[in-house]
Amino acid sequence: MKTLTRERAPQWRRVITRQSFALALLLLVIAVLINYFLQPRFFRPVTLNNNLGTYLPLMILAAGQALVIIAGGIDLSLGTIVSLTNVVLIRLLGNNPSAAQVALAIMASMGTGLLAGLLNGFCVAYLRFQPIITTFATSFIFTGLALTVLPTPGGSVPGGLLDFYSSPALGIPLALWVVALTLALWLLLRSTRYGRYLYAVGGVATSAYLSGVPVSAMRLSTYALAGLIAACAALALTLSTGTGDAHIGDPLTLSSIVAVVIGGTRLRGGQGGIAGPMIGAVILYLILSIIAFANVPTWWQTLVNGLIIIVALIGPGLVSLVRRRMV
Repeated sequence: MKTLTRERAPQWRRVITRQSFALALLLLVIAVLINYFLQPRFFRPVTLNNNLGTYLPLMILAAGQALVIIAGGIDLSLGTIVSLTNVVLIRLLGNNPSAAQVALAIMASMGTGLLAGLLNGFCVAYLRFQPIITTFATSFIFTGLALTVLPTPGGSVPGGLLDFYSSPALGIPLALWVVALTLALWLLLRSTRYGRYLYAVGGVATSAYLSGVPVSAMRLSTYALAGLIAACAALALTLSTGTGDAHIGDPLTLSSIVAVVIGGTRLRGGQGGIAGPMIGAVILYLILSIIAFANVPTWWQTLVNGLIIIVALIGPGLVSLVRRRMV
């Protein structure tokens, strides 16, 4: 009997480990089917292309949030970094920009996101501030800077850039190309020493440090990469909306955390990936669509987000309880 128990235990661990990602896929299928029932034109190419263009900013941001959470942190400022880089981009584009101006504006916005992430990472990794408090505080700094750059919503994006973002490439929506590239880069990163260090730092940081892993440098790099990824999300959001707003990315912070949770990445770090969080971002938008087409009060979305986070917090304890009962 003991032998059977030992043989079955690893199988149950594997099932439990994969269950969260499988749940995300199941939720995705259910949400898609409900949307198709409410919107018969849901699978038309034009509709899919428009929807994916709308989903892409949060999908990218969820990937950045997942990177920080896997390493054992959390970033409550990512949405405000999106806002800051959005207004920097709009401000530098100006009216009728040349190709050189467009390139400069994009590079400046990427640099802004990177610097914001470095600030977060330095405070967390080297000054030893608590991640949740640090990023909550810096979110106000980034909002203030965004309002300084662009006090009132406005600005515009050249029509050529808008057409580029909304037009399929080789018959495939641009958003899918971006998602595929993001996942490919993640698989490459995960196979390197950096990827192994990332999970080690998020698992048990003390053990990682004793094993020679540069814990502080790793934490700094995750926040810096998250800031850069947030700038990429801001670029997608700017090309989707065609305007600038100092608060445009603020609601995305909580949504990115919820997307990470739905995607199966535990909030305590050391586990997960970015594919699940990107699926979670799509699920959140599909839920919004269901709420809109079913004439359900919008506050249900806030309730659902809160319930998901609560379940994520109590989930590991429930899984451990179930595992002990089954052994």
